[in-house]
Amino acid sequence: MTAASPVTVSPDSARQLLRHTLATVAYRGGKALRGAPEHFSSFHIGDKTRTPAQILAHMGDLFDWALSIARGNQTWHDSTPLPWNTEVERFFATIKKFDEYLASPEPLHASAEGLFQAPVADALNHIGQIAMLRRLAGSPIKGENYFKADITAGRVGAEQSAPQREFE
Repeated sequence: MTAASPVTVSPDSARQLLRHTLATVAYRGGKALRGAPEHFSSFHIGDKTRTPAQILAHMGDLFDWALSIARGNQTWHDSTPLPWNTEVERFFATIKKFDEYLASPEPLHASAEGLFQAPVADALNHIGQIAMLRRLAGSPIKGENYFKADITAGRVGAEQSAPQREFE
């Protein structure tokens, strides 16, 4: 057995990993959002929980916040949820703006690690919540072997590659 070749690390490896993570958020988020029934946006499981529309609006706010941090002018907004399809479009648009900034030569005014651990990791958590709420609302998404998924840095829109290996 031979050892694996060492990976060459570029000076922007943290930034590239962050871009790949955004592509993962778009892929997984798209899967959780696509095909949701009309009533899903207002589905509610308790008095102290958010609806899917509120969670999705929050995720858009997270990526607006991430971009503001990266640009060095941190600002936060609590958005009122838009109609579902508009909010889905906003979600992908905010990821795209953040990804475009990361792909640019502009400096990051915060660490890539900090950007990952706050807005990006929070968004991944919320995608899991939406997936769970889909199941509770009677519209589950299929599980998938995400290791086999065709996820590429820069592909952060609603149009994603087809799943490679879903589970029934």
